Amino acid sequence: MKKSKQIILGIDPGIARLGYAFLEFENKDSFKLLNCGIINTSKIHDLGHRLKEIRQDLHELITLYKPDIMAIELLYFAQNRRTAITVAHARGVIIEIASCFNLKILEFTPTQVKQIITGNGKAEKKDIQNEIMRFFNLNKRIEPDDACDAVAIAVCCTRNIL
Repeated sequence: MKKSKQIILGIDPGIARLGYAFLEFENKDSFKLLNCGIINTSKIHDLGHRLKEIRQDLHELITLYKPDIMAIELLYFAQNRRTAITVAHARGVIIEIASCFNLKILEFTPTQVKQIITGNGKAEKKDIQNEIMRFFNLNKRIEPDDACDAVAIAVCCTRNIL
């Protein structure tokens, strides 16, 4: 039997800053923001240490919120391949930890997120922030951008799991 409410984990992947958001979802018009924020890792550490930090922090968050589904943004880097590779490493760790918790995983491109949230696949970051403020009836924008992006990705998931 399907649960009436589900918890969605939204992830904006990154190595220096990873955005996360947890939404409680009942139907496409009924969802509540439980928590959002970022996981920071420092450049002073090597890649392996930073990936371990991401895994440990996500493990704690998933254990606390017990999500049913994870929505994650697909990579799109037209210019900086080095950054793309390190973020791809982070995505691997993120997907692995989600698999360890048997989470269903949905992936969205940046264009899909923009289209679903604003109705315009070429929307600006401020347009997404404004729509997220409207969805959750907030008086101010969610900061930093990575956390807001994770919320947007989680909201996209609510549009795709019915």
